[in-house]
Amino acid sequence: MSDTQKKQGIGQNLYQQKEDMSSGNGVTHRIRGLFPAVIPISIKLAIAIGILLTIAMTLLGAIIISNQTQLLNRQIHSTGRTVVHQMAESSKELLLANDVLQLEILAYNLATSENILGTAIYSTDLKLLASSGQNPFEPYAPFEGTKKEYLNGSARTLEWRWPHSPKGNLDAISFIAPVRFKDVTAGHVLISYSRTSMNQSIRDAVRSIITVTTLLIIIGIGVSYILGRRLTRPIQHLLDASRAIGEGQYDYRIQGKRNDEIGYLMNSLNSMAQGLLQKEQVEAEFNRHVSPNIARKILENLDNVKLGGTHVFSTVMFIDIVGFTAKSETMTPQAVAELLNEFYAYITHSVHLYKGTIDKYIGDCAMIIFGVPEPDEDHVFHAISYAVFLQHMAEQVNNIRISKGKFPVHYRIGVNCGEMLAGNMGSSTRMQYTVVGDSVNLASRLASIANTDQIMITEETFMIPNIKNRVLAERYQSLHVRGKSKPVSTYLVHDILGAEQAKMEQTIDRLLDSMEKE
Repeated sequence: MSDTQKKQGIGQNLYQQKEDMSSGNGVTHRIRGLFPAVIPISIKLAIAIGILLTIAMTLLGAIIISNQTQLLNRQIHSTGRTVVHQMAESSKELLLANDVLQLEILAYNLATSENILGTAIYSTDLKLLASSGQNPFEPYAPFEGTKKEYLNGSARTLEWRWPHSPKGNLDAISFIAPVRFKDVTAGHVLISYSRTSMNQSIRDAVRSIITVTTLLIIIGIGVSYILGRRLTRPIQHLLDASRAIGEGQYDYRIQGKRNDEIGYLMNSLNSMAQGLLQKEQVEAEFNRHVSPNIARKILENLDNVKLGGTHVFSTVMFIDIVGFTAKSETMTPQAVAELLNEFYAYITHSVHLYKGTIDKYIGDCAMIIFGVPEPDEDHVFHAISYAVFLQHMAEQVNNIRISKGKFPVHYRIGVNCGEMLAGNMGSSTRMQYTVVGDSVNLASRLASIANTDQIMITEETFMIPNIKNRVLAERYQSLHVRGKSKPVSTYLVHDILGAEQAKMEQTIDRLLDSMEKE
């Protein structure tokens, strides 16, 4: 055989083994598919009790049948030995007198008794003197031709079966006794008993035991299933509760009281659900008071909350309501609160669209940070885009306000990027996540210097790579900003360029529609 043929043969064998394994795995999966993935405890309990009952009743039945069989065997042996001994005594004088007629009568009378298959009387030379019915030494019988072996002057017992006898299938036991007179053996007597009745009694007992066992198993399985359902009902409640809590339904409670371990577990699960509900409520309330990004950062690091921060390069934006102080003098406190809440709501619902985070509200001003605490490689463009978004949205909102007979609200916005310190500021008992630094102060100054509807940024911000080609802006002027020794070159942003501008208008429409429905 060539090497190529050998390789082909090996490859075919490997392929066949792989196919066999795949077939075996498929059969295993199909067999597993016949059984449910989860078997209730009540069914497991019913199966276990059914198996235990089956084993117990099988052992009990085996013991009963064995004892009954032994008892019946002892009875038939005792009866057989007694009767054959009496037959030997009755035939003693008849054998000595060689009274064959009386021997025939004796044999016949005994053979007519219940369960006796046959009788026989033999002389000392093994000659059959009298008989009635079947005996094991007659022609074609199981012990044919063995009389000399068994008729030897001693008492013997023979168990034999004759399947195709003239009387049908025979199952018998024969008792042999010598006939003695003053130490002289005058002959032998034999009496054969049918074991059919004994076997029938054993079969009846087996059927009765099987019937009782089956009934007990059925009753046991039914009762155990009912008890299992009753016992496992609290466990099902626990399972339902754990599933509901796992799905976030923290208001789910297990009803009922129990004074056992399951009751203790139910109370513990209810307490846990209450604790989770309170935690969720606290977190929800926390998110309402703190920006979601900041809240998530704090909650994820509860064990590591401390004062201090890290130096980051990010962008900060200040947005201020123009003329708010003058307007508020003519407004009721309730109207002032409604105006501020409306202003805050627009920012809260839209800031996430540009990956911004609300740092704080300061009266009529909002401070928004980009690039922290969530990293954002394009935070400068997102900050400028959000500023344009707010001014465009203000135009539509003012049209709505004017149509309702309200005065318009205008914004001025300052945006700046640079190095700043981001982290928890304050004291060990009260702190706040924020950003501080010269870049932050400059953004605040730009917002205060900007005129109505203006977006003012620094030249350094405008010169950031990939900003000039996406933002429509014009050089404004160099301004002397308080706290700065040198003038600050500024730009006014008018819009953003490209496809983002068209998407912005659609986003504003959807946002205002959703807020109006709320």
